[in-house]
Amino acid sequence: MEHHPSGSNSFHGGEFKSCHPKPSKVAVASMINSEIGAVLAVMRRNVRWGVRYIGDDDDQLEHSLIHSLKELRKQIFLWQTNWQNVDPKLYIQPFLDVILSDETGAPITGVALSSVYKILTLDVFTLDTVNVGEAMHIIVDAVKSCRFEVTDPASEEVVLMKILQVLLACIKSKAANGLSNQDIFTIINICLRVVHQSTSKSELLQRLARHTMHELVRCIFSQLPYISPLANETELNVGDKVGTVDWDQKSGESKVENGIIDSVSVTLGTDKDPRSSEMVTPETELNNDEKETEVSDDLNVAGESAMLAPFGIPCMVEIFHFLCTLLNVGESGEVNSRSNPIAFDEDVPLFALGLVNSAIELGGSSFREHPKLLSLIQDELFCNLMQFGMSMSPLVLTTVCSIVLNLYLSFRTELKVQLEAFFSCVLLRIAQSKHGSSYQQQEVAMEALVDFCRQHNFMAEVFANFDCDITCSNVFEDVSNLLSKSAFPVNGPLSAMHILALDGLISMVQGMAERVGEELPASDVPTHEEGYEAFWTVRCENYGDPNIWVPFVRKSKHIKKRLMVGADHFNNDPKKGLQQLQALHLLPEELDPKSVACFFRYTCGLDKNLIGDFLGNHDQFCVQVLHEFAKTFDFQNMNLDNALRLFVGTFRLPGESQKIQRVLEAFSERYYEQSPQILIDKDAALLLSYSIILLNTDHHNTQVKKKMTEEDFIRNNRCINGGADLPREYLSELYHSICDSEIQMIPDQGTGFQMMTSSRWISVIYKSKETSPYIICDSTSHLDRDMFHIVYGPTIAATSVVFEQAEQEDVLQRCVDGLLAIAKLSAYYHLNRVLDDLVVSLCKFTPFFASLSVDEAVLALGEDARARMATEAVFLIANKYGDYISSGWKSILECVLSLHKLQILPAHIASDAADDPEPSTSNTEQERPLENPVSVVVSQAQPSAAPRKSSSFIGRFSQLLSFDMEETEPLPTEEELAAYKLARGIVKDCHIDSIFSDSKFLQAESLQQLVSSLIKAAAKDEASAVFCLELLIAVTLNNRDRILLIWQTVYEHISGIVQSTTTPCPLVEKAIFGVLKICQRLLPYKENLTDELLKSLQLVLKLDARVADAYCEPITQEVARLVKANASHVRSHVGWRTIISLLSITARHPEASDAGFEALRFIMSEGAHLLPSNYILCLDAARQFAESRVGEIDRSISAIDLMSNSVFCLARWSQEAKKSVGEDEAMMKLSQDIGEMWLRLVNNLKRVCLDQRDQVRNHAILMLQRSVAGADGIMLPQPLWFQCFDSAIFPLLDELLAVSVENSRKTFKKTVEETLVVAAKLMSKAFLQSLQDISQQPSFCRLWLGVLERMETYMSTKFRGKRSEKVHELIPELLKNTLLVMKTTGVLLPGDDIGSDSFWQLTWLHVKKITPSLQSEVFPQEELDQFQRRNAKPEDTPPAVVRVSNLFGTMSEVFNGYERQYCDLSATLSKKCSSALSLDGEQKKQKLSEIKSGLEIAEALIRKMDLEARSLPPGVKSSLLVKLREFKSDLNNFKTEVKRITSANSNAAARDQLLEADTKTASADQRARLMMSTERLGRTTDRLKDSRRTMMETEEIGVSILQDLHGQRQSLLRAGDTLSGVDENVGKSKKILTGMTRRMNRNKWTIGAIIAALVVAIIIIKLTK
Repeated sequence: MEHHPSGSNSFHGGEFKSCHPKPSKVAVASMINSEIGAVLAVMRRNVRWGVRYIGDDDDQLEHSLIHSLKELRKQIFLWQTNWQNVDPKLYIQPFLDVILSDETGAPITGVALSSVYKILTLDVFTLDTVNVGEAMHIIVDAVKSCRFEVTDPASEEVVLMKILQVLLACIKSKAANGLSNQDIFTIINICLRVVHQSTSKSELLQRLARHTMHELVRCIFSQLPYISPLANETELNVGDKVGTVDWDQKSGESKVENGIIDSVSVTLGTDKDPRSSEMVTPETELNNDEKETEVSDDLNVAGESAMLAPFGIPCMVEIFHFLCTLLNVGESGEVNSRSNPIAFDEDVPLFALGLVNSAIELGGSSFREHPKLLSLIQDELFCNLMQFGMSMSPLVLTTVCSIVLNLYLSFRTELKVQLEAFFSCVLLRIAQSKHGSSYQQQEVAMEALVDFCRQHNFMAEVFANFDCDITCSNVFEDVSNLLSKSAFPVNGPLSAMHILALDGLISMVQGMAERVGEELPASDVPTHEEGYEAFWTVRCENYGDPNIWVPFVRKSKHIKKRLMVGADHFNNDPKKGLQQLQALHLLPEELDPKSVACFFRYTCGLDKNLIGDFLGNHDQFCVQVLHEFAKTFDFQNMNLDNALRLFVGTFRLPGESQKIQRVLEAFSERYYEQSPQILIDKDAALLLSYSIILLNTDHHNTQVKKKMTEEDFIRNNRCINGGADLPREYLSELYHSICDSEIQMIPDQGTGFQMMTSSRWISVIYKSKETSPYIICDSTSHLDRDMFHIVYGPTIAATSVVFEQAEQEDVLQRCVDGLLAIAKLSAYYHLNRVLDDLVVSLCKFTPFFASLSVDEAVLALGEDARARMATEAVFLIANKYGDYISSGWKSILECVLSLHKLQILPAHIASDAADDPEPSTSNTEQERPLENPVSVVVSQAQPSAAPRKSSSFIGRFSQLLSFDMEETEPLPTEEELAAYKLARGIVKDCHIDSIFSDSKFLQAESLQQLVSSLIKAAAKDEASAVFCLELLIAVTLNNRDRILLIWQTVYEHISGIVQSTTTPCPLVEKAIFGVLKICQRLLPYKENLTDELLKSLQLVLKLDARVADAYCEPITQEVARLVKANASHVRSHVGWRTIISLLSITARHPEASDAGFEALRFIMSEGAHLLPSNYILCLDAARQFAESRVGEIDRSISAIDLMSNSVFCLARWSQEAKKSVGEDEAMMKLSQDIGEMWLRLVNNLKRVCLDQRDQVRNHAILMLQRSVAGADGIMLPQPLWFQCFDSAIFPLLDELLAVSVENSRKTFKKTVEETLVVAAKLMSKAFLQSLQDISQQPSFCRLWLGVLERMETYMSTKFRGKRSEKVHELIPELLKNTLLVMKTTGVLLPGDDIGSDSFWQLTWLHVKKITPSLQSEVFPQEELDQFQRRNAKPEDTPPAVVRVSNLFGTMSEVFNGYERQYCDLSATLSKKCSSALSLDGEQKKQKLSEIKSGLEIAEALIRKMDLEARSLPPGVKSSLLVKLREFKSDLNNFKTEVKRITSANSNAAARDQLLEADTKTASADQRARLMMSTERLGRTTDRLKDSRRTMMETEEIGVSILQDLHGQRQSLLRAGDTLSGVDENVGKSKKILTGMTRRMNRNKWTIGAIIAALVVAIIIIKLTK
């Protein structure tokens, strides 16, 4: 970029590109030589040049033109060394002389022009060539003055074309920068002259001339971006004054005839010879008086130096101004009748508009860097565009809209008010179809609006700059309303206009949808202002910072809304309206004139008649308001008529003269203050204003016949300027201005869009100087929420109507795109109601809401584009924006249910996220295309079970009939199969399953609405209820992390289903197993909801008996699976109570008991999941399984073992409690709880001990004995032992004896005898075990007497008249052992008193009844005598406990040491045995090895104590041996425990334990007898085994009988079903036969009728013959 030395700007930085390659030096000379030869050859063909030349000078042999050419030929080869140093004038001037000569003809001139064109295009000279500027100037000057003789019209047109080529080559050559501004003007003038002349020539020349003009403008203005602004550019002047445009089409003096502007001087021919033609440079001046339309060659553009400088801004300003003036002339010209290829009403305006558009397109945003060019665009160009916008030609309107769009894209920041005027007064006015616009005009205007809407940020900027500006109209709302109304097909079919308007609406919402996601936080605009604020003074601090201007425009919009409300109140009643404005804080509490004046001045929508009446009122306040109102105007540098137009355009001038005077006085005073240049005082301004008003009324009132002339106007205004006259030119200018353009005294009051007038345009220009800056919106959605609230309603309504009526698929797709954009915006702005309305609207277009059959619905989904797109859109919205759907879920679910009924939904739609994705057979079948899609619903309505074959004749016959009926069903066509396949693909692409699987991402409110809608949708029919329940369960499982939101609703729904169903059905089945599935899945994740979830399982307990029986087995299996997977997560008593209750009820169910017991075994086995919270529940359940006779005996025995083994858990809990609990009170409370559990265990075992099955009963007694023995490791309170005897042991013995006696009357079994033996041992062992704990209790005597009474009863009982040998042998032995232990421990001693009576006497009183000789064996006479001697000495008569202590005190210290070691070792072994029960694997083996080592050490200690005791005196030895026997018994118990732990056969272990215990407690003299009894027991055992085998066989026979009965029951049920099927088939057969009978009768009657008709016809024929 270079700048001219004179300071003017020009383009030097870049060169125009040429399409011709640069020739070499020799080639240049050769080219010029050939061109010389061509010119000479053409000249010699003419007679004038072909003979001897005879001139005035006899010395000259040939013409100067030929001579100069020949001389040039001699020299050109001498310059080939360096052409850049050769002056171009030397080799270009001879050709120019030929062009300038008036003696040459058109062919010669044409060849010369071609030579010049060739030299220019081949870049023979460039900017580096010497004197290149002068060379370019003489070329342009020669072309301008081109002269030639006209030989024929074709030759003339060829010369004109050559001229156009040369001119264009000058602009495009590398030496173009050598052209000056004057040269550019000359080139444009020449081209314009050719354009005008071409109107009478051929069409080819016309189009070439106009094309060349366009190319010239493009070439010139394409350099604008490379030109720097001039320092004094604002001082540039042009002929026309910008801003003064004549709007009256009859006032222009320039005339256009057949496209030729008369003001352009074009002369054809010479003065004398009509055959010659000369192009004379027109002298065109641009002034307001002559209205000529040609660029002036004599312009005053920054002096003469600027004209001669290289071309730049001066010429561009003048050319652009000329183009704007050309628009003005073209519009105001008249049309003649001369023929023209293009009619004038489109020709000239289109030509001018095309040139303007080319300049704007190439200059682009560079125009704003040059103030003069920008001012031309802002005022004159836009003014003319507004006028052309109201043209009746759609083509002109299209071009105008294209130019305005370019202006918007490049200069919208400088054209804010102009763009508002164009939209309101042109586009919206035309598109509204209320002002006589043609359909084509409306369509063009609508297309232009839609083009604007397609601009990314257009609507956002319109809303921010116009709708949020209190001084501007609501363009955004107007455009939105217009588009929505135009998109509605009211009373006819769809048209292109409807589609176009809809496209505009959709473009708006899609633009918003593209911007969402980056919106700034919306500022809270208070709905009630706290105080008054002058709204016209509110300004934004920074329009470039969105953080500042976004809150500002929102506040302005809020103020504007309140102003509109206030304006409505004012229009209804001005006085009350002002009061309402005060209430709205728009006016101060105490009215002041300035605030009211500003309200009138800046508020849109006020009634201008009311404003005029208020301002003209004589009230003092109104007068003050009037003067303040006048002060709001700025009349500086404004003509009086323009100022008056601006002033009276804001209100209607009152009709009364006094009011008019007051108004004009205020105006005159304000005008004189600001523009006192001509007027001497305000009175002169007042008088002249009156005169202008009178002139305006006189000239533009049709009732006035005699109009005021200019002289009359000047004469009427004499001596008004302080006694002097105003300048005549000034008054003349005012006169013509008023005559040409009327001052609108009665402003438009309609609500429509006003037409642009000169007065209104002046207001636009005035407003553009005061308006706020234009806000540029970026891609961020700052105001889209406010905009969307305005457009979403009309857009949804219009789009829905068009979507309903449209048939073209592209239109339907466009509608869907718009609705999806609305959905996106609704979701983004959390407008749930809008999204719900949209979903409901879309669902209406799906095939599921119409009254269609099944096949019609499927075919519609596959073939109807509207139904398919609506369906896809509905589910797309549900998937993407489900967070913000509320009531719309109802419609969506109705669509899903319809698809489910059509059987085209995906198989996994109701699955949750954790379901196994492996496909099943049913899934595969569901995904497979249907073989007969027409029968979908028919097959769905039929029973699901396949018809069973029947062997009967009636059955086979009915099946045959049904087969015949099936064959009559029509097979689906290929089109139907294809439609079904397509429908499946469409549904699959909708991803309906994602709606429910992704429900975990839904917001809480939407999720709750979805659940509620699922429940409501389930009320339609049973199939829908089942499917909705599946979906509900899937949604529940997918939302496990927030189950609390929906669980109560889901539970209530399922509970209602369960409690209201009395027969088995798929719905209740799905409900039951759904609850189980929910619990199974959610328990591991929601420990805080464990009780709540498990509480729901109580619904199973509330099932009707028939329903529960039907589903008991699968329910139990699911519960077992639930327990095994989640037992560790259940901690509370409530949860375990529900689970155990479900397991307990299966104990007597033949099919479900196995699964229930396995679950219970899982809980209780080895105490894995036994807890204090579920211990008693598990005991009760195990007892029920033990008592149940549904399963095998082994299961009852296993249940007893589970109960017995649970005692180790009690021991473990007791030890843990002892370690962890320190306080005595807490320890006692915990011991009491554990003791109650143990007592519950004993009572449950006691109940099982009464079982009628011998094996179960005996095993239960053994396990009860084991449980009692296990109490050693439990810290039992002493009263519990008494409760144990009173509630369990004593009643057990009594009931067993009573049952045995009762049964013995019928048949006596050996097993009964064994039961009594085991029960007696149980009582004896329990008593001995508890002896140390209860011997000091007051109730001990009662307990001991109870034991003796039971022994006595057992001894005296007879079975069938005989006593039981085993019992008779066992009782004395047990009693003897018991007495010995009591003697050894000091509990039973002679003379002791325990209880109310003598304990010693009571004991022997009962013992003698059992065994009279037992006292002497236990207490020999020697010992009794010794006790008596001791009792004889009072000082040596201590109590029994003291005697025992003294006796123990005489033991040796060695024995005491062994005893302490053994006691410690015994405690250690007890702990290890308890811990070994909970171990397994290698740990258990290691623990057992440690226990065995400890047992070996214990045996060694016992041997040592035995040796030590035997070495002591007899008195001490006996007591120590008794103690030693206890230690040995304890050791044997440990060994038994070890065997039980290691042995798998618990029954054998218990038997060994019993035998060993019996053996150890027996005395030495009884051992032999016991061995004999053992042999008898062995033989008895064999007999028992045989009996058991027989019993098992009997049981198997019974089971087989039950199975046979079950099979027969099933056969009966199947027979019933078969009979039902036969009945149905018979019914169908009856219907078929009935139909056949009817058809036969109908056929008979038809045949009879035909025969009768034929007979009648024959008779008639015969009669007629």
